[in-house]
Amino acid sequence: MSDRVVLAYSGGLDTSVGIGWIAEETGAEVVAVAVDVGQGGEDMDTIRKRALECGAVEAVVADARDEFAEQYCLPALQANALYMDRYPLVSALSRPVIVKHLVEAAKYHGATTVSHGCTGKGNDQVRFEVGIGALAPDLKVIAPVRDFAWTREKAIAWAEDRNLPIDVSKKSPYSIDQNVWGRAVETGFLEDIWNAPIEDVYSYTANPAEPRDADELVITFDKGVPVAIDGETVTVLQAIQELNRRAGAQGVGRLDMVEDRLVGIKSREVYEAPGAIALITAHQELENVTVERDVARFKRTVEQRWGELVYDGLWFSPLKDSLDAFIAKTQEHVTGDIRLTLHGGRAVVTGRRSEHSLYDFNLATYDEGDTFDQSQAKGFVQLWGLPSKIAAKRDQAHH
Repeated sequence: MSDRVVLAYSGGLDTSVGIGWIAEETGAEVVAVAVDVGQGGEDMDTIRKRALECGAVEAVVADARDEFAEQYCLPALQANALYMDRYPLVSALSRPVIVKHLVEAAKYHGATTVSHGCTGKGNDQVRFEVGIGALAPDLKVIAPVRDFAWTREKAIAWAEDRNLPIDVSKKSPYSIDQNVWGRAVETGFLEDIWNAPIEDVYSYTANPAEPRDADELVITFDKGVPVAIDGETVTVLQAIQELNRRAGAQGVGRLDMVEDRLVGIKSREVYEAPGAIALITAHQELENVTVERDVARFKRTVEQRWGELVYDGLWFSPLKDSLDAFIAKTQEHVTGDIRLTLHGGRAVVTGRRSEHSLYDFNLATYDEGDTFDQSQAKGFVQLWGLPSKIAAKRDQAHH
């Protein structure tokens, strides 16, 4: 049997051309693997047929939407993961689930090599290859676009020479990556960081400046998992989809930022992640009510590190694994309801309730029924400020 290469396949120009090109260059058979992570667009069967028409010996399509939502988006939600405090890790989250399916296909089809269509400038090459190395250290990797300077022009010429069934005319002015957790747009006129985004960049979100009525909803969490919206039971995938729809209709979750790539360059990215931003906003507030102060303070540090690890392609790493255990422990009491108002591009928390609340009305109130003994505060304040006071006296004496 001849050697086999498993190719991460999207159905687009680069990876369609990649099938025949890899076969010719390596003499290997190509198995195309397409993974549905809720990116929408063409249906998976169309993509599967195209892979076969372009010369794949086998085409695997995996519906990984629930798996992606439950095993990748949910941990990100519980970590309140926002890279550089803003970006909810759209592309970074989908790569490890795609990697998992590539590695499984490689084992099943007896392939020695995996191929992807990433460039040498981005983060995704790292996420694919480091992930593959962590799950299957013996697999080799080839990246035609990066390793053989494969350009769009070359790809079009190749497709036309061989009459491949690909429409090469409809070139988007942007490079777009999307999944159910959000959408990332780059390149084109956005590469000039003085240029403002225009409305046609967006598709998950409506213009937040247009007047419309606000949308109010209640999200119910059970141990950090969104389980219902307005009392209707939902899966994690359904929660994200429903909030993409409702928060998206209010223009929630648009981001325009210059971010630090792992490969050392700064890059302009426009994101829209209505469901992710609405869910993270609600989840953070429920944690404010239910997570003890020192745990909450320490968790902020863990969240930032977790986000950096995932952004940097280290999903399958010992530290990420250990931080997951910490985050899981913190979710034990994150149960209750959060009321959100979605309007004018923002998701605003207006109410919270929880059986596990650490908020005690009688301790907090300034009215009748106050159970907080204020007489104890005087001594506490004096002892708390003592180290600063002693140091200040010393400093004054030595000036």
